[in-house]
Amino acid sequence: MSNYFLAIDIGASSGRHILGTVENNKIVLEEIYRFWNGMDNIDGSLCWDVDRLFGEILTGMKKCKEIGKIPVSVGIDTWGVDFVLLDKEEKIVGKAVGYRDHRTTGMDQEVYKLISEEDLYARTGIQKAIYNTIYQLMAVKKQHPEHLEQAEALLMIPDYFHYKLCGKKVQEYSEATTSQLLNPYTKDWDDELIELLGFPRKIFQKIQMPGTAIGSLTEAVRKEVGYDCQVVLPPTHDTASAVMAIPSNEENTCYISSGTWSLMGVERNEPDCSKKSKEANFTNEGGYNGKITYLANIMGLWMIQSVRNQLAPDMSYGELCAQASREKISTIVDCQDDSFLSPDDMVEAIKSYCRKTNQQVPETLPELASVIYNSLAKCYGEKLEEIQKLTGVKYDRINIIGGGSNAVYLNQLTAKYTGTAVHAGPGEATAIGNILAQMLQAGVFTSLQEARRSVADSFAVEIYE
Repeated sequence: MSNYFLAIDIGASSGRHILGTVENNKIVLEEIYRFWNGMDNIDGSLCWDVDRLFGEILTGMKKCKEIGKIPVSVGIDTWGVDFVLLDKEEKIVGKAVGYRDHRTTGMDQEVYKLISEEDLYARTGIQKAIYNTIYQLMAVKKQHPEHLEQAEALLMIPDYFHYKLCGKKVQEYSEATTSQLLNPYTKDWDDELIELLGFPRKIFQKIQMPGTAIGSLTEAVRKEVGYDCQVVLPPTHDTASAVMAIPSNEENTCYISSGTWSLMGVERNEPDCSKKSKEANFTNEGGYNGKITYLANIMGLWMIQSVRNQLAPDMSYGELCAQASREKISTIVDCQDDSFLSPDDMVEAIKSYCRKTNQQVPETLPELASVIYNSLAKCYGEKLEEIQKLTGVKYDRINIIGGGSNAVYLNQLTAKYTGTAVHAGPGEATAIGNILAQMLQAGVFTSLQEARRSVADSFAVEIYE
């Protein structure tokens, strides 16, 4: 009888339940449920509807019962940085505000009144991003101090969902690193930093490593879904789960976790919190086995998703890629520019940038797509050079994992701009990594190296040179 492991992978625009098992020495995936996600504008704030999302989590879990495939365990991964505050009655204080909300405007300067930007990087190794938890918490402190006074616990979004499943409040390592409040050497909360910033230390929960079983389902959840299983922490930050699924154990491999964001980097044993690393805007996030996923955050497919949704929401990304490949426009935009983070009109943001930089303005959807894909690939080439300078290692292989690995034109451009062989796949890397963590906890694999060899044997990888 097969043992099933359930990955619940929730992204910024959708979520899905994927069962994983091993058949004939290969990992087999089965998507059993999918649901939409997005931020709602509630009284002027961009928020996540965590109650609805938890309802979707339970609905998908019930599907397992309906099809007769009860999982051994379940784990949830999501995006980073966002959180909820709980009061003494376990109710959410305030709102589950999302990272694209503008409440953090100016909060970096409030933080830097207490600790310099340079010292903050030296302590945490996390790149500045205005949406990081540290700035969101400063916004709460400045705008709603009563919320921090009421709060008894802070839980990152996937930690909150795990708590709702099993009743245990813990904070998983990889997700916690995105807060910019963790010591990357001790892999625990930086108590001095938290005190310096005036945040209540009591709200931060014990850090647990991915692969930890934290309990079985609560009685209420068991009754709702019709079975019991273990809750096992994957790397709950989706990037860290995706990195687990790299189908290679070679040390000279660079990865791009390609989705709404493009996360480009390498795995390391120790963080680099140096001034040079800060100037290059690299970040030291957490991964499986306490590894450091040393990477750069690049705007990624968010731009192409926004443009497509504005102009042709029914067009497939495959068709859009094909149309873009036939265009000759040579315009390049800076994918890292803040104007592309959360514009009301992405098309106009791109056109405005082109006008400001005296470049040809893309007018059609294929031209816009061509500009975005070429700009992304050029950015990848620049970041690869920086990674090699910072690490002193020449990387002769780039593994593109995640949904963006299916973008053929972008893969071709990435090989061109980086001058490096591109191995594209698997597309379901985040869910696979989530499942691997559960399988490792259950003893299906004895090491991450063995698990990655199985990924290489189980899923197709396309090579571009």
